[in-house]
Amino acid sequence: MLLTALFLLACSQIALAKTVYYDWSIDWVTASPDGFSRPVIGINGQWPCPQIDVDLNDRLVVTIHNNLGNESTGLHWHGINQYRHADMDGSAGVAQCPVPPNSSFTYDFPVNQVGTYWYHSHTQGQYPDGLRGPLIVHDPNFPYHFDEEITMTFSDWYHDQMPTLLNYYQSTADVTNNSIQAGQPPIPESGLINDSQNNTIHVKPGKTYLIHMIDMANFPGVAVYFDGHPFTAVEVDGTYTEQHFLGDQNLRIAPAQRWSVLITTKNDTSKNFVIFATLDVNMLFPPLGIASIKGWNGNTTAWLVYDDAKPLPPQKTFYSFDFFDDVALVPYDRAPLLEPVDRRITMDLQNASIDGIARFTINDVTYLPQRVPSLYTALTVGNYSTDPVVYGVNTNPFVLKYGEIIELVINNRHENLHPMHLHGHQFQVLERSFPDTGSFPGTYMANVSATPIRRDTVMLNKNGWSVWRFKADNPGVWLFHCHIEYHITSGLMATMVEAPDHLGHLRIPKDHIEACKHYGMDYRGNAAGNTRNPLDLNGQVLANNASAFINNNGAIYPPPLGAGSSTSKKRRAYGPPKLARLGK
Repeated sequence: MLLTALFLLACSQIALAKTVYYDWSIDWVTASPDGFSRPVIGINGQWPCPQIDVDLNDRLVVTIHNNLGNESTGLHWHGINQYRHADMDGSAGVAQCPVPPNSSFTYDFPVNQVGTYWYHSHTQGQYPDGLRGPLIVHDPNFPYHFDEEITMTFSDWYHDQMPTLLNYYQSTADVTNNSIQAGQPPIPESGLINDSQNNTIHVKPGKTYLIHMIDMANFPGVAVYFDGHPFTAVEVDGTYTEQHFLGDQNLRIAPAQRWSVLITTKNDTSKNFVIFATLDVNMLFPPLGIASIKGWNGNTTAWLVYDDAKPLPPQKTFYSFDFFDDVALVPYDRAPLLEPVDRRITMDLQNASIDGIARFTINDVTYLPQRVPSLYTALTVGNYSTDPVVYGVNTNPFVLKYGEIIELVINNRHENLHPMHLHGHQFQVLERSFPDTGSFPGTYMANVSATPIRRDTVMLNKNGWSVWRFKADNPGVWLFHCHIEYHITSGLMATMVEAPDHLGHLRIPKDHIEACKHYGMDYRGNAAGNTRNPLDLNGQVLANNASAFINNNGAIYPPPLGAGSSTSKKRRAYGPPKLARLGK
């Protein structure tokens, strides 16, 4: 009887699943979220970009048309693991080619996770220029009671467009931007809540609200405080948690992280309440050795509005913050610690100077995109797919065997805080050290949880470390990177080539291949585009032959010389590929 009931329940959920279609023109829009008018990247002539709402087990189909004219594009579905759909991840240069102007591209995948996510461009520098939006996956069996849902996004904002800012950052020119010299990350002009300032959120008395909070920032994290409304954490990065009462503590949200919290409104409408958010100054100024920029203000205010006729209270000023340590959260399902560990990978995050350009490295390698997306390499080099050589030195590849329990130790060996993100997984967070504690000592602290919290993005403290675990059961090529866009473009990335010998089910859609052809990027062979001899990497993009540090225009099209560009050195003409298995 019980088995019959469970079968009927499963059938009913499948029957309720639907296909959700979106048809989007990605285009330029003029907006002034902080009072300064500038071009931003919008969708269907609108900005902010729309929120996607789907239900568990839906199929999501999004077709994009690149009408920007001067920039390539694409979309990454942040936090969606894309199990058996690695080609839909949206990471340009890894899971697909960039989508050039006047081209279309379709993402099509099942939604088999619940919680708070977001979509954004994973083409250099584009999402801080506006191409981003919430993605909420609703759960018919959400474990806690609530009456209504609210989505809140947080971000920094810049008056210059990202191609200009990236040139400031990745050049040797003596350019000053916001009092920061070239080679240092430009500082944002302001912070935004829901892509605006002075935002009002209307609420009803005596209701419990589930608030989805998403940090879409390019650089600093954010500290958030709800005056008079203590909140309770119930989800992080798509993982439900046991209810954790946060009270009056500030919620610190790192770039790319998501939290869902419950608040209960008051039973009267006699006054309205301030929501305070401030950009994290600890990420902006201490690494540069300066206190602050005169006149700079990272505070942003919104209000919980019970009654429009009542005044809005003034903004609060905070001089110190009591942050909650999210590693202490307990997952709702109490999934046990993954063990035993089959392989430990240690990654050291450091600085480097290459041709006078400040770069970041992981294990002394700075990431550079190759002439073929790494996933396409995995699909077209046959039995060589498990050899890291074929992916190119500067993709920093780590080849994982199917089913391995991987322990990832990350040592942050400099002054910057880094929100580190892994595609394809929610990983267990065993530990995170305090700042200035050096590298992982090789033994765990005494308080490792038997049921660790799972996230897909964790903030690393400066000169500290963190330990994660995940099971390599999601074949694909997944980026591991800092989610500060400046640091992405300066090479703070590696690739997890996960069980490439288990990708036989995958066929790349024709429009994805057409994007490569139009962009002028190879889509078969090893990192150098060699389809005859996968172990011949002559022509791969290396730090000593790449032009990635010259005229780094972010997502500007056509692409700069090198890194798979149509203006790069003439590609090898090897004739029909013998190892390819692309296309449907």
